[in-house]
Amino acid sequence: MSQVGHNSKTPLLDQVTDPADLRRLEENQLRQLADELRQEMIDAVSVTGGHLGAGLGVVELTVAAHYVFDTPSDRLIWDVGHQCYPHKILTGRRDRIRTLRQSGGLSGFTNREESEYDPFGAAHAATSISSGLGFAVGRDLAGGDNNVIAIIGDGSMSAGMAYEAMNNAGAMNSRLIVILNDNDMSIAPPVGAMSAYLSQLISSRPYQSMRHLGKVVAKRFPRPLEKAAKRAEEYARGLLTGGTLFEELGFFYVGPIDGHNLDHLLPVLKNVRDADYDGPVLVHVVTQKGKGYEPAEAAADKYHGVSKFDVVTGKQDKSPPKAPAYQNVFAQGLIAEAEHDDKIVAVTAAMPSGTGLNKFVDKFPDRCFDVGIAEQHAVTFAAGLACEGYKPFAAIYSTFLQRAYDQVVHDVAIQSLPVRFAIDRAGMVGADGVTHQGSYDVAYLGCLPGFVLMAAADEVELMHMVATAVQIDDRPCAFRYPRGEAAGIEMPARGTPLEIGKGRIVREGATVAILSYGTRLQESLKAADELAARGLSTTVADARFAKPLDHDLIRRLAREHEVLITVEEGSIGGFASFVMQDLALSGVLDSGLKIRPLTLPDFFIDHDKPERQYEIAGLDAKSIVSAALQALGREQVESPARA
Repeated sequence: MSQVGHNSKTPLLDQVTDPADLRRLEENQLRQLADELRQEMIDAVSVTGGHLGAGLGVVELTVAAHYVFDTPSDRLIWDVGHQCYPHKILTGRRDRIRTLRQSGGLSGFTNREESEYDPFGAAHAATSISSGLGFAVGRDLAGGDNNVIAIIGDGSMSAGMAYEAMNNAGAMNSRLIVILNDNDMSIAPPVGAMSAYLSQLISSRPYQSMRHLGKVVAKRFPRPLEKAAKRAEEYARGLLTGGTLFEELGFFYVGPIDGHNLDHLLPVLKNVRDADYDGPVLVHVVTQKGKGYEPAEAAADKYHGVSKFDVVTGKQDKSPPKAPAYQNVFAQGLIAEAEHDDKIVAVTAAMPSGTGLNKFVDKFPDRCFDVGIAEQHAVTFAAGLACEGYKPFAAIYSTFLQRAYDQVVHDVAIQSLPVRFAIDRAGMVGADGVTHQGSYDVAYLGCLPGFVLMAAADEVELMHMVATAVQIDDRPCAFRYPRGEAAGIEMPARGTPLEIGKGRIVREGATVAILSYGTRLQESLKAADELAARGLSTTVADARFAKPLDHDLIRRLAREHEVLITVEEGSIGGFASFVMQDLALSGVLDSGLKIRPLTLPDFFIDHDKPERQYEIAGLDAKSIVSAALQALGREQVESPARA
C-alpha cells in the first residue's frame, strides 16, 4: 500500500512496491531512496519494537543488492535475518511492516512462507553460506544460471559452521557470492578511495581476463612454478586488500568497500554479477550498525533490540519491571555462589547480556568467557574446564543449546563431566517466535543417562537450583527458566541446595493432582482455585526435578487422587513421558488412574504475546481446569487451539 501524496516524506519509496520498481529508478536516485528507506524503517520499528541497529546498517547494501541482482530469480539469502526489515519493505511488505512481530503479523526474521523474496528462513546464525551453496549446486544440477547471494555478518562469522561451508564451497566450482557485512571486526584496513578502486579493479572483467590468461600461461610452467605463480598472485591481492584468509579457503576475495557508499557498492556488485568466476567469491563490505539514526549510533548496543520508542529522542517505551528478569536472578545467584567458591567459572556464546553474565563479568572478569557464536565449542570448552576441577556454568538459551547436542552427548554426558547448563529462554518467548522458543531441551537432555534436570518455578527456586548445581560434582546437570519477569517473590541473598530428585507439595487436596514442572506453577495454582470453587479438592505439586524423578511423590499423587495432570513448558517426550513411564513400570497405572499430560502441542506456535502463546498451547489455568473436568467426565471441553 503506497503512501503517495503531495506531502509524502518518502516520494521515491512510494513508487517502489517490489524490486522490479526499484530497478526502474536511475542510479542517481538511489541515495535518496536509501535515506527514505532508513526513515521508514525507523518509523516502523518505533511503533512495533524489534531489531533496529542491524537493519539500519544494511540499508544501502539492501538497496544495492536488489538493484543489481534480479531478485527473486537471483536468490538473496540473509544470515540470521534480524537485519531484513529494509529488505521486507522493498519486497512487497511495506503495507504490513507495522505488524512486525505482532500477532498475525510479519515475522522478525526471513520466512519462506511469507514471501518468494525470502528463499531461506533463518533466525540462528551462520546458516547462509551452507544453504546458499545448496541453492547454487541445485541450480547447477538443473542447468540454471541465476545468482545466489548470501549476506553474512561478522558476528555470524565467529560460528564454525560458516567456515565449514566456506571450506566446502571453496573446493567446488559452483558460483556463489558471499557478502561479508563487517560492522565490528578488526580485519578490515581503512576503507577509502584506494580500497574502493582496488576492489573495483580486482572484480572487473579486464582483471578477470588477465587473471585467466595468467593461469593459462602458468599451466605451461613446471608444476612447482605454476603453484608458486598462483600463490604469488593470491598473496599480492591479500596484502593489498586483507583477504588472505578467505583466499586460503578457496574464495576469490574482493574488498573491503564502504557499505554505505553506493558509488562504491554498485560497480563492485555489478562486476561480481557479470564476471566469470570459476568458484565462490567473497565481497567484504564494511558498515556501521545503527547507521543514520543518532541515538542508535551513540548507544553501546547500537539499538540492536528495542521496544517501542520516540523517534525524535530515541527514548524507549519500557515500563518499569514489577520483578527482576529471570536472567538477572540467575546472575545474582551465580555471583553469590562464586563469592564463596573460586572454582566457579561462566561460559556464554555471544550472549553476555542476554544471559545476565554481563553482571557476572563485572564482578569476576577473569572467570567469565564469551566464546562468540560457537555453542559447540562452548560446551566442549566447558567440559575441558570441568576436567581440570573447575565448576563451569554454560549459560546458553535453550534454542541455541540445540546446536551443540553432539558435544553435550559425546563430550559431557558420556564422560559424566560436571558441566552445569543454565538454560535460559525455556518455553515461549513472545515476539521472537518459533525459531527462539525453548521447547525441546527437557526431551533432548532427559534421554541422556546420568543427567540431572531441574526447572525453576519462580525466582527463589532458581536461586536454590544455582546453589544445587554448584554441589553436583560427579555428573552433568541443567536447570531451565523462561524469558521475562519472575514472580515477584522476595529472594534470599544466596540459594540453598535442594535434595536431588525431590519435589514439593505446594497445596494439599484429595481428588485432582496437578504436577507442575517449571513456571506453570502459578497457573496450576489458579486452576486449583477454580477447581476448588467447583467442589473439586486439588493438590498442587512442584516437581522441581525431571531427572531423577521424585518416585515417592509421583506414586503418592497417583495413589491418592482420581486424576493426575502434568504441566510443562516443553514438547512431547519430556517430563510427562518420564512420569508416565515411571507409573507404568511401577504398576500404578493398572488401577485405572486418569492421567492427562499437558505439553506444548505438536505444531509450531507463531510469534505473539507469551500469555496468548500459552493459551494456544493449552497450558494456561483455563486449559488445566478443562483437562481435569474432561478427565472426570464433568465437561467435554478441549482447548480451542488443540481442537
